[in-house]
Amino acid sequence: MADHEVNESHAHIDRPGPLRGLRVLDLSRVLAGPFCTMILGDLGAEVIKVEAPRQGDDTRQWGPPFIGGESAYFLSVNRNKRSIALNLKNSKARQIVLELAKLSDIVIENFRPGVAEELGVGYETLKSVNPRLVYCSISGFGKDGPYRDRPGYDIVMQAMGGFMGITGTSEGEPVRIGVAIIDLCAGLYATIAILAALRHRDRTGEGQFIDLALFDSSVSLMTYMAGYYFASGVIPPRMGSAHPTIVPYQAFKAKDGNYIIVAIGNDRLWGLFCDAMGLKDLKDDPRFARNADRVKNRRELLERLDAAFLSRGRDEWVALLESAGVPCGPVYSMGDIFSDPQTLHRHMLVEMNHPTLGKIKIIGSPMKFSSSSVRLDAPPPLLGQDAEWVLRKLLNYSDEAVQELRRQEAI
Repeated sequence: MADHEVNESHAHIDRPGPLRGLRVLDLSRVLAGPFCTMILGDLGAEVIKVEAPRQGDDTRQWGPPFIGGESAYFLSVNRNKRSIALNLKNSKARQIVLELAKLSDIVIENFRPGVAEELGVGYETLKSVNPRLVYCSISGFGKDGPYRDRPGYDIVMQAMGGFMGITGTSEGEPVRIGVAIIDLCAGLYATIAILAALRHRDRTGEGQFIDLALFDSSVSLMTYMAGYYFASGVIPPRMGSAHPTIVPYQAFKAKDGNYIIVAIGNDRLWGLFCDAMGLKDLKDDPRFARNADRVKNRRELLERLDAAFLSRGRDEWVALLESAGVPCGPVYSMGDIFSDPQTLHRHMLVEMNHPTLGKIKIIGSPMKFSSSSVRLDAPPPLLGQDAEWVLRKLLNYSDEAVQELRRQEAI
């Protein structure tokens, strides 16, 4: 496949998605909630996205870059959804939400704590019309605790949840991970929790409320770094691309200025690595024989390896080490990622037709099933484009009723 070709064959619609038949009422905006509902939509659920009139989801204005007036940010996380614009401060619009809740299986919102209740779309209200609802509320710090009312932004969570304390170099300032990783992980946790709650509902018939906090998500991802701290009492330092307990396991600069990652996860690989690099003296040096020795003598070892990698270009090293069975890889730019043959073969770059933009490129889904299908057939919606479908077809509103809603600026 040529670099410029985009593989569309993964966008199957010939097999049902595993969540077909479920309906999601999406009251969320920005990233964590929309990322979750996009995943549910990819899996076959019908997602109805409720947006504010005129401006819509906040991310519709986040740019540049824009594509034909549409925000690239919004386009990246809102496929497979229908959009209806509702003014939730209007009682008629709130009534529409209640009617949609009756017909839905899942509700997701990410208002600040208490706002959903003020708007009349909180869990208890929607539960009263549909006790089987699985209602997921995503917020910065959760529904209780001393920080309950603080706003939740990803960079704050990366700072307070631990990521910026361990990301960056020892001599530099704390570094934010290049994507809003806490929002994205919270979206993944929300998806997992919703699927678990649906399983509970299958057994018991009852829905439930899910309280999911960005802060909790960030803390949970500390995993082995927290384990090191619990075991030793030592606060893990910032180490750049290096690993605290595996050496060498990091980036090295090659002769051409590009970087290669090497991951020597055991002592057998260390031997293969030294042979491929032509560093027999290091292989035979007792200071570096075992991983524990290499961690202890990290500085001396890395001085030798830094110098060695400057003798060849990145791609030469990758080819040489890969042929020797050494785990390694180039540090890719976005252009590298989306022209790589593995990316294309795995259908992680696809195109879909947008109603105003023509063909747009999107990231594919990492979920591949043997008997089900992932949906990649509905582009991110224009603001409010599905109002007529939702009101007339789904809720059976008359033409006159729809016009009255527009007159009252409820939609």
